[in-house]
Amino acid sequence: MKRVLVIGANGFTGRSVLEHLSLSGQYILFALSLSDDITPNSQYKYSFTKGNICNFEWFNDYFRKLSPDVVINCSAISVPDFCENNRDIALLCNSTAVNNIAAQAKQIGCKVIHLSTDFVFDGKKGSKYTEYDTPSPVNYYGYTKMMGERALMESGCNYIIARVILIYGATYPGQHGNIVNLVYNKLTNGESINVVCDQWRTPVYVKDIAMAMDSFINSSCTGIFHIAGQECLSISQIAYRVAEIMNLDSSLINELTTAQMNEKIARPLFSCLDISKANKEIGFDPTPFDIGVKKSFNID
Repeated sequence: MKRVLVIGANGFTGRSVLEHLSLSGQYILFALSLSDDITPNSQYKYSFTKGNICNFEWFNDYFRKLSPDVVINCSAISVPDFCENNRDIALLCNSTAVNNIAAQAKQIGCKVIHLSTDFVFDGKKGSKYTEYDTPSPVNYYGYTKMMGERALMESGCNYIIARVILIYGATYPGQHGNIVNLVYNKLTNGESINVVCDQWRTPVYVKDIAMAMDSFINSSCTGIFHIAGQECLSISQIAYRVAEIMNLDSSLINELTTAQMNEKIARPLFSCLDISKANKEIGFDPTPFDIGVKKSFNID
Protein backbone atom coordinates (compact mmCIF):
# COMPACT_ATOMS: atom_id res chain seq x y z
CA MET A 1 0.00 0.00 0.00
CA LYS A 2 1.24 3.49 -0.84
CA ARG A 3 2.23 5.76 2.01
CA VAL A 4 0.48 9.12 1.50
CA LEU A 5 1.08 12.31 3.45
CA VAL A 6 -1.60 15.02 3.40
CA ILE A 7 -0.24 18.44 4.41
CA GLY A 8 -2.80 20.98 5.60
CA ALA A 9 -5.01 18.16 6.88
CA ASN A 10 -7.15 20.39 9.13
CA GLY A 11 -8.04 22.71 6.27
CA PHE A 12 -11.27 22.65 4.28
CA THR A 13 -9.79 20.90 1.25
CA GLY A 14 -7.13 18.91 3.07
CA ARG A 15 -9.65 17.32 5.42
CA SER A 16 -11.88 16.29 2.53
CA VAL A 17 -8.90 14.71 0.77
CA LEU A 18 -7.84 12.89 3.94
CA GLU A 19 -11.31 11.48 4.58
CA HIS A 20 -11.83 10.37 0.99
CA LEU A 21 -8.50 8.56 0.88
CA SER A 22 -9.22 6.94 4.24
CA LEU A 23 -12.59 5.61 3.06
CA SER A 24 -10.95 4.10 -0.02
CA GLY A 25 -8.89 1.84 2.25
CA GLN A 26 -6.08 1.76 -0.31
CA TYR A 27 -3.44 3.83 1.48
CA ILE A 28 -1.38 4.15 4.64
CA LEU A 29 -2.28 7.72 5.53
CA PHE A 30 -0.40 10.42 7.40
CA ALA A 31 -1.83 13.84 8.21
CA LEU A 32 0.10 17.02 9.05
CA SER A 33 -1.27 20.34 10.23
CA LEU A 34 -0.31 23.40 12.28
CA SER A 35 -2.90 22.67 14.98
CA ASP A 36 -4.35 19.66 16.77
CA ASP A 37 -6.54 17.21 14.87
CA ILE A 38 -10.03 18.70 14.38
CA THR A 39 -11.69 15.26 14.36
CA PRO A 40 -9.52 13.12 16.67
CA ASN A 41 -12.21 10.51 17.36
CA SER A 42 -13.53 10.07 13.83
CA GLN A 43 -13.98 6.83 11.90
CA TYR A 44 -11.17 7.77 9.52
CA LYS A 45 -7.84 5.97 9.76
CA TYR A 46 -4.64 8.03 9.61
CA SER A 47 -1.64 8.99 11.71
CA PHE A 48 -1.82 12.67 12.70
CA THR A 49 1.12 14.99 13.44
CA LYS A 50 1.06 18.61 14.54
CA GLY A 51 3.88 20.52 12.88
CA ASN A 52 4.96 23.43 10.71
CA ILE A 53 6.27 22.92 7.16
CA CYS A 54 7.99 26.29 7.43
CA ASN A 55 10.21 24.93 10.18
CA PHE A 56 12.50 23.31 7.65
CA GLU A 57 14.82 21.52 10.07
CA TRP A 58 11.88 19.87 11.82
CA PHE A 59 9.99 19.11 8.61
CA ASN A 60 12.96 17.60 6.81
CA ASP A 61 13.63 15.23 9.70
CA TYR A 62 9.94 14.30 9.91
CA PHE A 63 9.69 13.77 6.15
CA ARG A 64 12.78 11.58 5.89
CA LYS A 65 11.62 9.38 8.76
CA LEU A 66 8.13 9.11 7.30
CA SER A 67 9.40 8.40 3.78
CA PRO A 68 6.05 8.75 1.96
CA ASP A 69 5.44 7.59 -1.60
CA VAL A 70 3.15 10.57 -2.27
CA VAL A 71 2.72 13.94 -0.59
CA ILE A 72 -0.38 16.07 -1.21
CA ASN A 73 0.19 19.68 -0.25
CA CYS A 74 -3.11 21.36 0.58
CA SER A 75 -1.54 23.98 2.84
CA ALA A 76 -1.38 27.67 1.92
CA ILE A 77 -1.92 31.16 3.20
CA SER A 78 -4.81 31.93 0.90
CA VAL A 79 -6.35 35.20 2.12
CA PRO A 80 -5.28 37.87 -0.40
CA ASP A 81 -5.54 40.75 2.07
CA PHE A 82 -3.35 38.95 4.62
CA CYS A 83 -0.78 38.05 1.97
CA GLU A 84 -0.59 41.64 0.78
CA ASN A 85 0.10 42.89 4.30
CA ASN A 86 2.36 40.01 5.41
CA ARG A 87 4.49 39.39 2.34
CA ASP A 88 7.39 37.62 4.03
CA ILE A 89 5.15 35.06 5.70
CA ALA A 90 3.07 34.55 2.54
CA LEU A 91 6.13 33.95 0.37
CA LEU A 92 7.68 31.63 2.97
CA CYS A 93 4.60 29.39 3.21
CA ASN A 94 3.34 29.54 -0.38
CA SER A 95 6.66 29.33 -2.21
CA THR A 96 9.79 28.69 -0.13
CA ALA A 97 8.16 25.82 1.78
CA VAL A 98 6.95 24.30 -1.49
CA ASN A 99 10.49 24.43 -2.83
CA ASN A 100 11.69 22.62 0.29
CA ILE A 101 8.99 19.94 0.03
CA ALA A 102 10.00 19.37 -3.59
CA ALA A 103 13.69 19.08 -2.68
CA GLN A 104 12.98 16.54 0.04
CA ALA A 105 10.64 14.59 -2.22
CA LYS A 106 13.21 14.40 -4.99
CA GLN A 107 15.76 12.87 -2.64
CA ILE A 108 13.52 9.92 -1.80
CA GLY A 109 11.62 9.61 -5.10
CA CYS A 110 8.33 10.83 -3.64
CA LYS A 111 5.57 12.18 -5.88
CA VAL A 112 4.33 15.71 -5.04
CA ILE A 113 0.73 16.76 -5.69
CA HIS A 114 0.45 20.47 -4.99
CA LEU A 115 -2.72 22.56 -4.90
CA SER A 116 -2.50 25.95 -6.57
CA THR A 117 -5.08 28.54 -7.60
CA ASP A 118 -6.82 30.40 -10.41
CA PHE A 119 -5.41 33.58 -8.86
CA VAL A 120 -2.16 33.01 -10.75
CA PHE A 121 -4.04 34.56 -13.71
CA ASP A 122 -4.90 38.23 -14.24
CA GLY A 123 -8.47 37.58 -15.41
CA LYS A 124 -8.14 39.53 -18.64
CA LYS A 125 -8.35 36.66 -21.13
CA GLY A 126 -12.14 36.68 -21.39
CA SER A 127 -12.46 32.93 -21.84
CA LYS A 128 -11.59 29.87 -19.76
CA TYR A 129 -7.92 29.53 -18.87
CA THR A 130 -6.07 26.39 -19.93
CA GLU A 131 -2.93 24.92 -18.42
CA TYR A 132 -0.96 26.45 -21.31
CA ASP A 133 -1.87 30.06 -20.51
CA THR A 134 0.85 32.17 -18.93
CA PRO A 135 0.32 33.18 -15.28
CA SER A 136 0.21 36.91 -14.54
CA PRO A 137 -1.21 37.50 -11.05
CA VAL A 138 -2.79 40.79 -9.98
CA ASN A 139 -2.16 40.44 -6.25
CA TYR A 140 0.60 39.18 -3.97
CA TYR A 141 -1.24 36.01 -3.01
CA GLY A 142 -1.36 35.04 -6.67
CA TYR A 143 2.31 35.94 -7.03
CA THR A 144 3.35 33.68 -4.15
CA LYS A 145 1.33 30.79 -5.58
CA MET A 146 2.90 31.34 -9.00
CA MET A 147 6.35 31.26 -7.41
CA GLY A 148 5.41 28.04 -5.62
CA GLU A 149 4.45 26.52 -8.95
CA ARG A 150 7.75 27.59 -10.49
CA ALA A 151 9.74 26.16 -7.60
CA LEU A 152 8.03 22.82 -8.06
CA MET A 153 8.48 22.77 -11.84
CA GLU A 154 12.17 23.61 -11.55
CA SER A 155 12.87 21.11 -8.74
CA GLY A 156 13.26 18.02 -10.89
CA CYS A 157 10.85 16.00 -8.74
CA ASN A 158 7.84 14.03 -9.94
CA TYR A 159 5.03 16.56 -9.55
CA ILE A 160 1.45 17.48 -10.32
CA ILE A 161 0.15 21.01 -9.86
CA ALA A 162 -3.62 21.04 -9.43
CA ARG A 163 -5.11 24.51 -9.77
CA VAL A 164 -8.42 24.74 -7.93
CA ILE A 165 -10.97 27.54 -7.81
CA LEU A 166 -13.73 28.79 -5.49
CA ILE A 167 -14.13 25.57 -3.52
CA TYR A 168 -17.44 24.96 -1.76
CA GLY A 169 -19.01 22.27 0.43
CA ALA A 170 -19.77 21.40 4.04
CA THR A 171 -17.25 22.56 6.63
CA TYR A 172 -16.18 21.48 10.10
CA PRO A 173 -16.28 23.98 13.00
CA GLY A 174 -13.20 26.19 12.86
CA GLN A 175 -12.60 25.79 9.14
CA HIS A 176 -12.87 28.82 6.89
CA GLY A 177 -16.21 29.23 5.17
CA ASN A 178 -16.95 29.49 1.47
CA ILE A 179 -19.33 31.44 -0.73
CA VAL A 180 -22.09 28.82 -0.56
CA ASN A 181 -21.97 28.64 3.26
CA LEU A 182 -21.78 32.43 3.53
CA VAL A 183 -24.82 33.04 1.35
CA TYR A 184 -26.82 30.32 3.10
CA ASN A 185 -25.98 31.56 6.59
CA LYS A 186 -26.71 35.20 5.79
CA LEU A 187 -30.04 34.55 4.06
CA THR A 188 -31.15 32.00 6.67
CA ASN A 189 -30.61 34.64 9.35
CA GLY A 190 -32.53 37.22 7.32
CA GLU A 191 -29.42 39.31 6.71
CA SER A 192 -28.63 41.08 3.47
CA ILE A 193 -25.44 40.22 1.60
CA ASN A 194 -23.39 42.18 -0.92
CA VAL A 195 -22.04 40.08 -3.79
CA VAL A 196 -19.93 41.09 -6.75
CA CYS A 197 -21.57 40.69 -10.17
CA ASP A 198 -18.59 41.07 -12.52
CA GLN A 199 -16.18 38.47 -11.17
CA TRP A 200 -16.54 35.04 -12.76
CA ARG A 201 -15.41 31.63 -11.50
CA THR A 202 -15.96 27.91 -12.10
CA PRO A 203 -16.86 26.79 -8.54
CA VAL A 204 -15.81 23.26 -7.61
CA TYR A 205 -17.32 20.91 -5.03
CA VAL A 206 -14.68 20.02 -2.45
CA LYS A 207 -15.24 16.27 -2.69
CA ASP A 208 -14.53 16.41 -6.43
CA ILE A 209 -11.06 17.68 -5.57
CA ALA A 210 -10.60 14.76 -3.20
CA MET A 211 -11.53 12.30 -5.93
CA ALA A 212 -9.13 14.00 -8.32
CA MET A 213 -6.30 13.63 -5.80
CA ASP A 214 -7.08 9.91 -5.56
CA SER A 215 -6.84 9.65 -9.36
CA PHE A 216 -3.56 11.58 -9.44
CA ILE A 217 -1.99 9.25 -6.87
CA ASN A 218 -2.56 6.29 -9.15
CA SER A 219 -1.83 8.02 -12.46
CA SER A 220 1.45 8.34 -14.31
CA CYS A 221 0.53 11.81 -15.55
CA THR A 222 2.57 14.85 -14.54
CA GLY A 223 2.44 18.61 -14.96
CA ILE A 224 -0.32 21.17 -14.44
CA PHE A 225 -4.03 20.34 -14.28
CA HIS A 226 -7.11 22.47 -13.73
CA ILE A 227 -9.60 21.01 -11.26
CA ALA A 228 -12.80 23.06 -11.38
CA GLY A 229 -16.51 22.92 -12.07
CA GLN A 230 -18.03 22.99 -15.54
CA GLU A 231 -20.14 26.13 -15.13
CA CYS A 232 -18.64 29.61 -15.36
CA LEU A 233 -20.71 31.71 -12.96
CA SER A 234 -20.48 35.21 -11.55
CA ILE A 235 -20.37 35.45 -7.76
CA SER A 236 -23.85 37.00 -7.81
CA GLN A 237 -25.18 34.15 -9.97
CA ILE A 238 -23.80 31.71 -7.41
CA ALA A 239 -25.62 33.56 -4.63
CA TYR A 240 -28.93 33.55 -6.50
CA ARG A 241 -28.58 29.85 -7.32
CA VAL A 242 -27.98 29.02 -3.64
CA ALA A 243 -31.04 31.06 -2.66
CA GLU A 244 -33.17 29.26 -5.24
CA ILE A 245 -31.96 25.76 -4.34
CA MET A 246 -32.35 26.33 -0.60
CA ASN A 247 -35.65 28.26 -0.89
CA LEU A 248 -34.25 31.42 0.67
CA ASP A 249 -35.12 35.08 0.16
CA SER A 250 -33.10 36.29 -2.83
CA SER A 251 -34.27 39.89 -2.32
CA LEU A 252 -31.63 40.09 0.43
CA ILE A 253 -28.89 39.74 -2.21
CA ASN A 254 -27.35 43.03 -3.33
CA GLU A 255 -25.38 42.97 -6.60
CA LEU A 256 -22.38 45.30 -6.78
CA THR A 257 -19.62 45.75 -9.31
CA THR A 258 -15.98 45.27 -8.36
CA ALA A 259 -15.56 49.04 -8.43
CA GLN A 260 -18.54 49.49 -6.10
CA MET A 261 -17.24 46.84 -3.71
CA ASN A 262 -14.11 48.99 -3.33
CA GLU A 263 -11.92 46.04 -2.34
CA LYS A 264 -8.43 47.03 -1.26
CA ILE A 265 -6.78 44.07 -3.00
CA ALA A 266 -7.29 43.37 -6.70
CA ARG A 267 -8.91 40.12 -7.82
CA PRO A 268 -9.03 38.70 -11.34
CA LEU A 269 -12.37 39.50 -12.95
CA PHE A 270 -12.62 36.34 -15.09
CA SER A 271 -10.62 33.35 -13.92
CA CYS A 272 -12.78 30.42 -15.03
CA LEU A 273 -10.71 27.29 -15.63
CA ASP A 274 -10.85 24.84 -18.53
CA ILE A 275 -10.89 21.23 -17.27
CA SER A 276 -10.56 19.44 -20.63
CA LYS A 277 -7.09 18.11 -19.81
CA ALA A 278 -8.14 16.63 -16.47
CA ASN A 279 -11.22 15.11 -18.06
CA LYS A 280 -9.13 13.47 -20.78
CA GLU A 281 -6.25 12.22 -18.62
CA ILE A 282 -7.92 11.19 -15.35
CA GLY A 283 -11.61 11.14 -16.30
CA PHE A 284 -12.39 14.14 -14.10
CA ASP A 285 -16.14 14.80 -14.25
CA PRO A 286 -17.19 17.42 -11.68
CA THR A 287 -20.48 17.50 -9.82
CA PRO A 288 -23.00 19.94 -11.36
CA PHE A 289 -23.25 23.06 -9.20
CA ASP A 290 -26.89 22.63 -8.16
CA ILE A 291 -26.25 19.04 -7.06
CA GLY A 292 -23.06 20.08 -5.24
CA VAL A 293 -25.00 22.70 -3.27
CA LYS A 294 -27.57 20.12 -2.24
CA LYS A 295 -24.82 17.73 -1.18
CA SER A 296 -23.24 20.52 0.87
CA PHE A 297 -26.37 20.56 3.02
CA ASN A 298 -27.15 16.83 2.85
CA ILE A 299 -30.18 17.29 0.60
CA ASP A 300 -31.02 14.45 -1.78
